[in-house]
Amino acid sequence: MRILCLDYGTKRIGVAVSDPLGLTAQGVQVVNKGASFIEDIKELEKIIGRYEEVEEIVVGLPKTMSGEIGIAAEKVLEFVGFLKDHFKGKKITTWDERLTTKIASRMFRDAGISTKKSRGIIDKSAAVFILQNYLDSM
Repeated sequence: MRILCLDYGTKRIGVAVSDPLGLTAQGVQVVNKGASFIEDIKELEKIIGRYEEVEEIVVGLPKTMSGEIGIAAEKVLEFVGFLKDHFKGKKITTWDERLTTKIASRMFRDAGISTKKSRGIIDKSAAVFILQNYLDSM
């Protein structure tokens, strides 16, 4: 069984997937968001089609630092609703993603990689952090 993870941002979606045993997370790619949720889901279908046994999709939920649902989290929850409608046979889970993008950004900055060069990689790395945290909690 594999778990797919999405870091749903304002411009891009970072994607990571677990190994078949569900122990480690690997970055897959970054999807530039389309004009609608339907376009985004079509791109995700292509990715899921490349991996056998994806049974669960974990979506990072950007809660505020106080743990509340803010504007960004509301948009993610709206997207999660579309995922649930479209991928009826898969478990859809949200997972607290506070600070994952900041951690990924700092990691690349500390490595001397400019923000411009690391922009897409940050989203994929954030998805890896979210998924690995989720896997470690199981």
